[in-house]
Amino acid sequence: MLIAGEASGDVLAAELVRALRQEFAEAEAIPTPDYQPLHARLEPRFFGAGGPRMAAEGMDLAFDMTEHSVIGLTEVLKHYLKFRRLFNQLFELALQRQPDAIICVDFSGFNRRFAHAVRQYARAHAGWFHDWDPKLIQYVSPQVWASRERRVFQMARDYDLVLSIFPFEQAWYAKRVPQLPIEFVGHPIVDRYAERPRAKTEERRTQNTSNLLLLPGSRASELARHLPVMLAAFELIRAKTPDLRARMVLPNANLLKQAKALGLPAGLEAQIGGLPEALAVTDVAIASTGTVTTECAYFGVPTVALYKISWSTWQIAKRIVKVKYAAMPNLLANEEVFPEFIQSAATSDNITRATVDLLRDAPRRAKVKARLAEIIASLGDPGAPRRAAKVIISRLKAG
Repeated sequence: MLIAGEASGDVLAAELVRALRQEFAEAEAIPTPDYQPLHARLEPRFFGAGGPRMAAEGMDLAFDMTEHSVIGLTEVLKHYLKFRRLFNQLFELALQRQPDAIICVDFSGFNRRFAHAVRQYARAHAGWFHDWDPKLIQYVSPQVWASRERRVFQMARDYDLVLSIFPFEQAWYAKRVPQLPIEFVGHPIVDRYAERPRAKTEERRTQNTSNLLLLPGSRASELARHLPVMLAAFELIRAKTPDLRARMVLPNANLLKQAKALGLPAGLEAQIGGLPEALAVTDVAIASTGTVTTECAYFGVPTVALYKISWSTWQIAKRIVKVKYAAMPNLLANEEVFPEFIQSAATSDNITRATVDLLRDAPRRAKVKARLAEIIASLGDPGAPRRAAKVIISRLKAG
């Protein structure tokens, strides 16, 4: 059983499902002394909740969880009854099908509570006639190192394994909860874009333009808060930058419809998908401080990062968040490689100034690209999904 609640988690889970199928298919049968197979290569079955990428991998999804993605306490409370209904539906599904493993993919608040509920149930019903005790696995560590560190102790009580995609997390967990197994498997982005698009050099040979990419986020709430600021900045940037070519990439049709309802200016191309190809021909990006900033880093794109949340969520966040940066490349580098503007600092003027400075300063962009290459090199070698799959299967075999 896999549960993913965001677009990025949907991609991660789909890659993991594909890798698990490959690992199971290649597993050797264990013969008995009379050469009869004791262990057959049975096709694993996958079910749960996620998005279109997981469905495309043949998962049996109870519903599309990515349609309900929100962020911040205010948004969660506003949709509390809906999330409780989805939670109960998945919990009943788990009890009915009793999977060998439940893999929680990112989506930390929902998944942490789900794992706790399953663990409590399994412990309360242990006995001769109730032997269901699934392996509970978290794929992608919650950002417990950024805020609310005490969550890690609950994780240690409920999870059997945490699969980390960032190199610093393993030592962080080992220092606080050494009893919780954590494996750094590498970042799937290294495999995802192993064959980078080659259009970048060719396109620049024929076009003497500055290429700008807008990436407002993968949630409706992010789009509502970020896009107006980005569009205002775009108009200012265009006035200062001759021959500017700009496009915006969104993950699905619903967000594109929402963006168009806000009113898109002439000269801004909007498209669904095609992020690698867009990044391959981009000089500078303006992006939400989410997963996409790591993708920008992978493609060596200098980026201006921003994030805005509701006032009430911000009042809580600024009191509990302990890290200096929001964009993951900045966290990994421990310096502001990407200029970032959070909450009230995320104004069109600030974003315009930072973006125009990058567009006009080619030597600075080259320095940023070199630093980004170092950051990406720290994320491990190719093969992260297969390594994750191997660790999961070894845990299942260990019983």
